[in-house]
Amino acid sequence: MKKINKSFWIGIVLAIVLYVIIQVLLTTGIFDDVMESTLILICINVMLAVSLNLINGITGQFSIGHAGFMSIGAYVSSILTLNFDMPFVLALVISGLVAAFFGVLIGIPTLRLNGDYLAIATLGFGEIIRIVLLNTEYVGGASGLSGIPNQTTWTIMFLFTLVTVVVINNFIRSTHGRACIAIRENEIAAEAMGINTTLYKVIAFSLGALFAGIAGGLSAHKFYVINPGSFNFLKSFEILVMVVLGGLGSTSGAIVGAIVLTVLFTVLQEYPELRMIIYSAILILMMIFRPKGLLGSTGFSFLKLSKKEVKPSDSINSGSAS
Repeated sequence: MKKINKSFWIGIVLAIVLYVIIQVLLTTGIFDDVMESTLILICINVMLAVSLNLINGITGQFSIGHAGFMSIGAYVSSILTLNFDMPFVLALVISGLVAAFFGVLIGIPTLRLNGDYLAIATLGFGEIIRIVLLNTEYVGGASGLSGIPNQTTWTIMFLFTLVTVVVINNFIRSTHGRACIAIRENEIAAEAMGINTTLYKVIAFSLGALFAGIAGGLSAHKFYVINPGSFNFLKSFEILVMVVLGGLGSTSGAIVGAIVLTVLFTVLQEYPELRMIIYSAILILMMIFRPKGLLGSTGFSFLKLSKKEVKPSDSINSGSAS
């Protein structure tokens, strides 16, 4: 436990140091507005990837409807700030709770499914949300909402990203997280040991939806405009690719996957004709030579930097540490 705490606090200190360095670079003008937008986009994708990893990588469920939760958060927070003048942070929290509610509402019937059937059900959920938004005039229909106030700053984005990683990481290390891992390894055995598998699936689903909704709200208040087309099934696949690329079941892997793909996509914007070809080729090569992802299932641990031998149980604990 002391090793876990040591790794945890090292990660927190390094995250704060990183924030201070970037803040200084932004304040002095070394990083321009484009760089700030890229950093914020990276943080949004980190929140999405880490929250989806809790469902897919830790609990072993195959969900591909994460963009649906993101769209709920984006639209709810935008309506609250545009039409009701609600404070930004409060609107974000409410949007996350609404997304979590939908996670429970959709999760209870669909999480009795497994594998491909669950994937199809979650994909259908995301498409239902998109079609409803597309045909609702109150939220702008196909045109979506515009004029959303730009209130997502680097500081706010960093704080919400840090909270997301810390909360989900601590959940994974808790007794409840162990129950989710047990379900992933063998659901029948976990149920035989008295674990309420449906309950823990719904908890993981709703917790992932909560942070996906908040990420959607932060995204909407950074890029001014949202429309249903921004949250189609391709967005869900994009988030899933980040998780798989970094290493399924690893929080640090999800973070690395989100950073790599966001930077890659941003750099390739200068080559629009070849962007998707290069993007796809790199992903194929990565999966051929590194099929378990960049960091594998255990991920990065600060304890591994020391020369001390790490026990298997500690490796599991620290595997998702950032």
